[in-house]
Amino acid sequence: MPSKYTAPHIANKVRKLRKASIDVTLVFNKLIAGDKTALAQAITLIESTRESDFQLAENLVNQCLTIPSKGIRIGITGVPGVGKSTFIEALGGFLTAMGKKVAVLAVDPSSSFTKGSILGDKTRMETLAKDPNAFIRPSPASDALGGVTRKTRETLILCEAAAFDVVLVETVGVGQSETAVHSMVDFFLLLKLAGAGDELQGIKRGIMEMADAIVINKADGSNLNQVKIARGEFKRALHLYPPKENQWTPTVLSCSALHNLGIEAVWETISHFMTMTKANGHFAKNRTNQNKNWFLQSVDALLKHQFYANSQTKDRLKQLLNQVETNQISPYAAAKALVQK
Repeated sequence: MPSKYTAPHIANKVRKLRKASIDVTLVFNKLIAGDKTALAQAITLIESTRESDFQLAENLVNQCLTIPSKGIRIGITGVPGVGKSTFIEALGGFLTAMGKKVAVLAVDPSSSFTKGSILGDKTRMETLAKDPNAFIRPSPASDALGGVTRKTRETLILCEAAAFDVVLVETVGVGQSETAVHSMVDFFLLLKLAGAGDELQGIKRGIMEMADAIVINKADGSNLNQVKIARGEFKRALHLYPPKENQWTPTVLSCSALHNLGIEAVWETISHFMTMTKANGHFAKNRTNQNKNWFLQSVDALLKHQFYANSQTKDRLKQLLNQVETNQISPYAAAKALVQK
């Protein structure tokens, strides 16, 4: 007898579920009541690339936008191996112990060949995944730049409508093209390692300039002396940057996520930041700017989608690709011809 967990069986089950009409209002009512299954279903809907799901997803997000946001959005980034998942589990566990509801949006890198992702964040955050006050959603980055998915903004809205107090957004890594998360969070935390050459990055603009706090992880054992030196290096590097518009002075902290050391100090820093920026009006201003950026990026995405979906564009694209392959026309000239058409 074939197993019910075989790939064909699962694929058939997914197809049947997709055929079923989704009641957006029902999903919304369950979501705002704190139903994590409904939240997962809602995120799956907005991540869908099926044309028939687009309007449903839009309706759901619009309903969620009617719920006042009371949550805190925290972006967490750092090079692979810095311990992002361990840190998030430690911070998340600390917050749930305080009675807060925590959502984790973990973005996994996608293969440029197979387009697949491992989506193993729940296994790396095993304890937090079992916490009734926590919700972990791993999503593939797919072809989206910025270390976040194309639908991370919408997912944030859903989590806040579901009454999560803190939403932690974990990016796939660090780089000039992987700082888009900064434009959608309230607090941007950069994880660093001591003794890994990371101190030299302090003299470069970019991600260091965006950070509201730098946290040096793995501050334990024989690594403590290196951490102390690294803290000094990062503090001196931060003095090279002009003051932030929000009047906040970025701080450098250290912690051992593995041993739950220094996590409370990190949260105190975030809480102080929130109190200060809400008082001086920057928090509300930043949220407004986030919506403006969301609008402009949505315009770009829709224009691109409609352009390539056009039948004339598809036909002309094939012709120009053949000419490019045979060196009859340069790639730039071909692109210009396609856009002008």
